[in-house]
Amino acid sequence: MKIRSEKDVVNLREGGRKLGEILSKCAKKAQAGVTLKEIDAYAQGLIAEMGDKPSFMGYGNPPFPGALCLSVNSGIVHGIPNDYVLKEGDILKIDGGIWHEGLCTDSALTIGIGEVTQEDQELIWATQEALDAQIAVAVAGNTIGDIGHAAEAVAKKHDYGYPKELGGHGVGLAVHEKPFIYNYGQPGKGERLEEGMVIALEPMFARGEGKIKLANDGWLYEMADGSQSAQFEHTVIVGKEEAEVLTVRND
Repeated sequence: MKIRSEKDVVNLREGGRKLGEILSKCAKKAQAGVTLKEIDAYAQGLIAEMGDKPSFMGYGNPPFPGALCLSVNSGIVHGIPNDYVLKEGDILKIDGGIWHEGLCTDSALTIGIGEVTQEDQELIWATQEALDAQIAVAVAGNTIGDIGHAAEAVAKKHDYGYPKELGGHGVGLAVHEKPFIYNYGQPGKGERLEEGMVIALEPMFARGEGKIKLANDGWLYEMADGSQSAQFEHTVIVGKEEAEVLTVRND
């Protein structure tokens, strides 16, 4: 979407603040011995307490059954909250969205459960680095290609694979809107960014080749080679000189 009024900005900021708080609390809840369903139920309770609605619940076909996408290890995105019990050394992707005053924000982070390997921690750090690089170029006059190139450059620097089919997207009036934002690209190419555009930037890296497969549940995307993966995401408003990050977390 594109910002239509100051009211949109106020509501997106508040929705983003709430979502950041929810994800931070869910990250603390995610410990060894806890199931994915328990984390999702906790998120649903937080969202309800805030008077908002989960934007993922019932989305798509088949309808998504949770408030959060929870993807473990080689599962990179869109994991259904199930009875899996988290264990020490797992990598968990926590991806959530909420409707606040009719507008949607979307955000994700990756955490290690307890102690993780140095290789996995470096993967997490690099994916966060890619998100920061994308935010830095999400300004009016730049292009979708600039955003994609920012993530791709980080992946190449650290020798990580990335799924070419997945990426960021417009957001606000719907969970997924145009433009689709690939995590690779050529600087200066693609749609030009305009001030007031609301977009979700979403880099995803893996320690393997980057090829993915769809799980039998019709939702979870997994790395085809079984490699560990990471994902980060923020909803931002494109600005003249810098992007405004709406979904900031205090963790």
